Amino acid sequence: MKDVRDALLVARNTDGHLVRRPLSPHLQVYRWHISMLLSILHRASGIVLAVGALFLVWWLVAAATSDDAFGAVQWFLGSVLGTILLFGWTVALLFHLFTGIRHLAWDAGYGFDKPTAEYTGWAVVIATVVATLLVWVVGLAVR
Repeated sequence: MKDVRDALLVARNTDGHLVRRPLSPHLQVYRWHISMLLSILHRASGIVLAVGALFLVWWLVAAATSDDAFGAVQWFLGSVLGTILLFGWTVALLFHLFTGIRHLAWDAGYGFDKPTAEYTGWAVVIATVVATLLVWVVGLAVR
């Protein structure tokens, strides 16, 4: 064996003969594509939604507790940091929604060919950006 990694490639089949087996490919081997990125971001957006739900619970508990508690939460959510967090939560919510719709189409058996998967991936990104901006423009206009 030329390299220590060669030892990792050797295994025995059911007959007991030595065979070479492949190693699992690493991320550096793969060419990144939109579905791969969206899959990772879908999981991350789920985590962001869970954290955002904690802020929603904080807001609801404060509203039920007292005017002072509600005012404190409203002040925080109206601050620069709070606005950034709300914007991020809006992006995560809409992204998770659109990727969920894409997954529903996959569950029904549609969109598995490469061109359609690429197209729907970019459609999710565009829909997320447009919907997020629309929600914030309308929300700020009503304010």
